Amino acid sequence: MKKTINFYDFERSFIKQGRENQFTYEGKKALFQYLEEYEEETGTQIELDIIALCCEFSEFESLEDFQNQYCKDEYQTFEDIEYKTLVIPITLDYSSKGCFIKSFIIQNF
Repeated sequence: MKKTINFYDFERSFIKQGRENQFTYEGKKALFQYLEEYEEETGTQIELDIIALCCEFSEFESLEDFQNQYCKDEYQTFEDIEYKTLVIPITLDYSSKGCFIKSFIIQNF
């Protein structure tokens, strides 16, 4: 059986599982959009499993936050992280030098 859900249903599922603080609101939105795009691009339906998502993905406030949990010397840039795993941008920081990822979700590795 299949049930199509929207972002509201997705967010409520985290609350029902007691995982409402696993990701920020913006993080849940970015993850939901990524999963929807994945389904569209691959034609594969994803079963919503909140616990599995919480085990498979982690959110970070900044590159520094990520570096504090992983090897700081090995991951100096977002490109270094993207070389190792999937990075889902959440917020972007715009400056005169361009657009940079600020907060993000990774697929745990």
